[in-house]
Amino acid sequence: MSILIAGLGNIGAEYSNTRHNIGFKVLDTLAGVSGINFTVRRYGSVAELRHKGKNFILLKPSTYMNLSGKAVNYWLTAGKIEIENLLVVVDDVALPLGTLRMRKQGSDGGHNGLKNISEVLGTDNFGRLRIGIGNGYNPGGQIDYVLGEWSEDQLKELPAIFEKAAEAVKSFGTVGIERTMNLFNTK
Repeated sequence: MSILIAGLGNIGAEYSNTRHNIGFKVLDTLAGVSGINFTVRRYGSVAELRHKGKNFILLKPSTYMNLSGKAVNYWLTAGKIEIENLLVVVDDVALPLGTLRMRKQGSDGGHNGLKNISEVLGTDNFGRLRIGIGNGYNPGGQIDYVLGEWSEDQLKELPAIFEKAAEAVKSFGTVGIERTMNLFNTK
């Protein structure tokens, strides 16, 4: 049985260090501490991780954020992975920086990547790990903030945030979403 972890972001150097790419960064952290590498495959960069007897497929879609559903659907189908073994890792402006919020299902909350995945899969009944990026922007400035680069102060906090989120991802695959929510959801 495999577990699909889709970390959302946008490909390209101009997006590399933006807040919207936090899903990519969490998977990069997980791969780094696990000593595995990503390879370019169909619809994304993929790495496989074995942890506590479980097989994790780490996916960084190359379809751009707003079309993430195409990549997620492809890898679910190719890996014969049940939807309850899908976790999508995304940024969330409604949460303070570093806050983790895992849910079994729910609305897209205005996140275009989640919206597209829900549309393509025909359901919003899949796990998601939302990572707070804060909301330090003026009215009308959300897009520039989300696609903007981290501030100096935020950069100092990121390694610990990425590591904690990577631990939550491993927990999802090994002890399940209910226990992981109790362990990692922060106030």
